[in-house]
Amino acid sequence: MTKRLTLPAAAVAAAFLFAAAPAVAAAPQPTQKIDIGKVMGRWYEVARLPNKIQKGCQGGTSDWTKSAEGFSVVQICHKGALTAPPTEWKAKARVLDASTNAKIRMSFFGGVLNQEYWVLEHRPSEGWLILATPGGNSVWLMSQRPTLGAQAKASAMARLRQYGYDVGRLEFPLPARN
Repeated sequence: MTKRLTLPAAAVAAAFLFAAAPAVAAAPQPTQKIDIGKVMGRWYEVARLPNKIQKGCQGGTSDWTKSAEGFSVVQICHKGALTAPPTEWKAKARVLDASTNAKIRMSFFGGVLNQEYWVLEHRPSEGWLILATPGGNSVWLMSQRPTLGAQAKASAMARLRQYGYDVGRLEFPLPARN
């Protein structure tokens, strides 16, 4: 059975998301042009800054598919353990900055909750990307495989440090099962 967040949960989630203290002094700006076609498909959560919405989430994934309005995104995690029922968030996403494709707005719960996300770094050759919120409150390291190889992970961690994130604060949830 999949748990879905309800409208009241959306309001609570929004309050926690926007009330968090920034993780970096000044949020980094995306500078890289993103090939949006290479962002489609399944992404696995490798690391994240702690946040209330994902507290206890294990095996996180995000599935991106092209839609008429932009993209459909389905995010899933298992609260507490990989054997727990999945919790699911569905969103519609659209590119905000066509010059880079790196700024994306996601709408949850039929547009009740909207959040902008920035792709700070995308390394298709290494199979990872760094996704963050513009205020610097949240950051995620995502991979196209359930786990990242040591060299790719080291490269991604170095980039996170260069962006000003405290990598010592990152959580590394259990990887999703294929």
